[in-house]
Amino acid sequence: MTLRSPLRARRLLAALAPLASVSPLLIPLAAHAQTAPQPALDAVVVTASRTPQAVSSVLADLSVVDRDEIVRSGATNVADVLARLPGFEASRNGGPGSTTSVFLRGGETRHTAVYIDGVRVDSQSTGGATWEQIPVDQIERIEVVRGPVAAVYGSDAVAGVVQLFTRRGRGPAQPSASVTLGAYGTAQVQAGVSGSSGALDYSLSASHGRSDGFDAKTADATGHNPDRDGWTRSSLQGRLGYQINDQHRVDATLLASRLVSGYDSGTSSADDENRHSLISGSLAWQGRWNADATTRLRLGETRSRYETRPDFYGTRTTLRNITLQHEQRLGDQRVNLILERREDRLDNPATDYAAALRGHRHQDGIALGWRGDFGAHALQAQLRHDQDSEFGGQNTGSLAWGWAFQPNWRVTASAATSFRAPTLYQRFSQYGNAALVPETGRNLEAGLRWSDAGSGASLTAWRNAVSNLISFGDPGPCADDYGCYVNAGRAVLRGVNLAGNTRIGPVALRGSIDWHDPRNTVTDTVLPRRARRLATLGADTQLAGWQLGAEVQAAGLRYDDAANTRRLGGYALVNLTARRALTPQLELLLRVDNLADKNYAVARTYATARRSVQASLRWAPKT
Repeated sequence: MTLRSPLRARRLLAALAPLASVSPLLIPLAAHAQTAPQPALDAVVVTASRTPQAVSSVLADLSVVDRDEIVRSGATNVADVLARLPGFEASRNGGPGSTTSVFLRGGETRHTAVYIDGVRVDSQSTGGATWEQIPVDQIERIEVVRGPVAAVYGSDAVAGVVQLFTRRGRGPAQPSASVTLGAYGTAQVQAGVSGSSGALDYSLSASHGRSDGFDAKTADATGHNPDRDGWTRSSLQGRLGYQINDQHRVDATLLASRLVSGYDSGTSSADDENRHSLISGSLAWQGRWNADATTRLRLGETRSRYETRPDFYGTRTTLRNITLQHEQRLGDQRVNLILERREDRLDNPATDYAAALRGHRHQDGIALGWRGDFGAHALQAQLRHDQDSEFGGQNTGSLAWGWAFQPNWRVTASAATSFRAPTLYQRFSQYGNAALVPETGRNLEAGLRWSDAGSGASLTAWRNAVSNLISFGDPGPCADDYGCYVNAGRAVLRGVNLAGNTRIGPVALRGSIDWHDPRNTVTDTVLPRRARRLATLGADTQLAGWQLGAEVQAAGLRYDDAANTRRLGGYALVNLTARRALTPQLELLLRVDNLADKNYAVARTYATARRSVQASLRWAPKT
């Protein structure tokens, strides 16, 4: 992909210019780039194919973030953790507790399928996960697959999949606690215990935090209410597992969160408030019949609720999943069969959809996957059929190939199709259009990877064409005079990512650069709030007993509207971390975000945090 004019080249250089001022240590990343420290090649992940496999064998574009990296990020929400990974950017209407959008490879928020411990999280109102509801305090590990995975997961995985895992207990009882104080009157506490005893393992954690926040809107916003829009969050996580015998195991998981946050609706006299709640839980069984055959059954349910005060608006989504999966190994080949049922319910008293479907919908899916390794070559094929109670049958498929042409090198290529069914709100609310059809995607992708002795680099290019794109259009198909949802768009999401990590002496380097072109091909405009250039660079080292880190997050210009008439300028943020063990049980973590106090925007008329400092004490006695 090339820059189309010298002017665009100058703009890109201007956006990335602050990178040079961070540290001379970041310059070598022009040749070695990757955002997060990469997992060991023998580490096991499950999200790429819904079965455990070594990272070194995955043919998809994958990232893994562990708890240590989440803690060092200083993030108060999951979206900010993801924004440090290749292909991701986040936008929100104000502070951390406000409405948040996450764009993966330029796709819409609803184009990323999200799971917590294998349980689907989605909204039948807005479409996609309600990111501000998910408590990052309770997340132990994040796995991300970039690119369509609908042939494995069904509806919604148009741009990729994000799976969040809570803690699982191992070994003797391990208590832990932490206290965090920071800018804007932010204070958080967390305590938990995890461990195992015989066949039983357990984990329990609770957290509570609050912040005075900052004014969600800028001074020039219409109907600006100059108050501080803070937030309060409480969350609870629990997991219980029992190894019945060598062949059988059962697990139960629970994650609950309650968030209250301020926002500005445009009424200057109102003290507006969001109220969120999220409950996600599952029961699972695994039977390992022999070394080559494993069966898994999972029953999961997620309840997501959103309300506003004093002007009341309320919506609630209940999503149930039943998944039966069998994996069979045949020498160097593997076959995976999935039977799945998904049930959606939307309770939204402000709309009249109930007369049509009583707020219910279900999808029944069957998927078949095959993986074969033939020396230096690997092939993977997936086929899936989903039968939707509204839309009938939907077929998806994918084919991937990998070739390890040298001991440290692998080239990959893949093709995949995907779809996203409209939400119940988009079809049956006052703005709904019952004639809407699913969005569909076709993706082509190629990658080159290199790894050696703790260093790695990758180059990935993709083109994802999305048809029947749903957007909010003019009045006509619905009863409301304000506007209606329509299948009016076609988007092409294409891009190139260069990523890698390496070490020079005592300094660990990482970074990622993305060149994006997420474009609506009907209007020939860039999709709103998405930058065409993204970069993240970082360095970590140790000095005098301290672990020190620096990172830069940069984004090029974006547009706040679909017509590309309201411009949002590019920006670069510098963040610093310092970490030190005070005792074998007690650790101090310091973090400075937006060191240069950059005034920037990710959504027009909405404010973002200026320079902020936070300090955390973490206690975890050694056992």
